[in-house]
Amino acid sequence: MRQVCTGHRGGAESGSVTAELVLLVPLLIVLLLFVVALGRLASARIEVDGAAAQAARAASLARDPAGATSLAYETATAALGSDGITCTQLNINTDTSEFAPGGLVVVTVACTVGLSDLAGLHLPSAETIASRAVSVIDTYRSAT
Repeated sequence: MRQVCTGHRGGAESGSVTAELVLLVPLLIVLLLFVVALGRLASARIEVDGAAAQAARAASLARDPAGATSLAYETATAALGSDGITCTQLNINTDTSEFAPGGLVVVTVACTVGLSDLAGLHLPSAETIASRAVSVIDTYRSAT
């Protein structure tokens, strides 16, 4: 004769899936938060690099050092804003000490990215990402 299986198993295996889920779900959440933190930092690094390069290029097109500093600040701020990067602190330093045809303009952009909303990871509350870009001023351009 055949034996009919009712689908009910003995007591040794009962509740093991629940116990496994209780142990694994917190670990998976922490892993997910860690991946989000790394993604946020990597994205910010790429955007800060791009903003510094754009700012240096804009500053090299200016006609005087004051205009170069102003253009660099405006360009870096606009680039980070359009990319959706929110800096808790933004520092833009423009070095125009070699501002002459054939000279250089150096722009350093430092953005502090907040990580305090990713609780439970014991990460610092913020990380500062800095990038430096250099652009050459056209040798053959006129001063006016």
